Amino acid sequence: MHGKACPMESHWAVEHLQVIRTLMERTALYRRALAPIMLAIGLLGLAAAVAAWILRIDSSRSFSLFWGGVALAGLGVAFRLIRRQAGQESEPFWSPPTRRVTQAMLPAMAAGLITVLLPCLPCGSDPLPAWWLPPIWMVLYGASVHAAGFFMPRGIKLFGWIFVAAGSAALLALGSCSSPPPIRIAHLLMGAVFGGFHAAYGAYLYLTESRSPTA
Repeated sequence: MHGKACPMESHWAVEHLQVIRTLMERTALYRRALAPIMLAIGLLGLAAAVAAWILRIDSSRSFSLFWGGVALAGLGVAFRLIRRQAGQESEPFWSPPTRRVTQAMLPAMAAGLITVLLPCLPCGSDPLPAWWLPPIWMVLYGASVHAAGFFMPRGIKLFGWIFVAAGSAALLALGSCSSPPPIRIAHLLMGAVFGGFHAAYGAYLYLTESRSPTA
């Protein structure tokens, strides 16, 4: 016997359909909104890698805490830009599409932030080597971005796969090394991947904005 759908389920279904309709109608708008966010995060990552190299941040704990702080700063920059863009379009900041994208990204992003604490745990004189963190962060971030791609322009899914592939390749390379390179080289890897990839994608979005609104 089939019962009637409860009001809560009906409300959820209506909201879900509205979110899908909004995302489909505003694909070009959200694509344009991504460009400054990607560029800002990319420049932040590149600047952080240069700063870490100059400051000689060489211990596992300091490496983890430094890049954890950079990640939080990047999230703050992204949400600030999203809020400003929402204001320019006379839309609420915490809209249903924003909630769906955030909920999709949250599990993998939370796991990545938790790994920041691993080198800081009291485990004697041999904390988790910092070199294991960048590949793990790449994979988790890629999974997070890929999940958001179900609610955003389709190019985001490919962008997420690029991070997953880069992180997996780094894990394989690290596993085959008899000893990891100096931690200062890990800063360059973080800058090249998290900084370079975001900056390149942001530039691509700007350059192709008028040609392909569905990328």
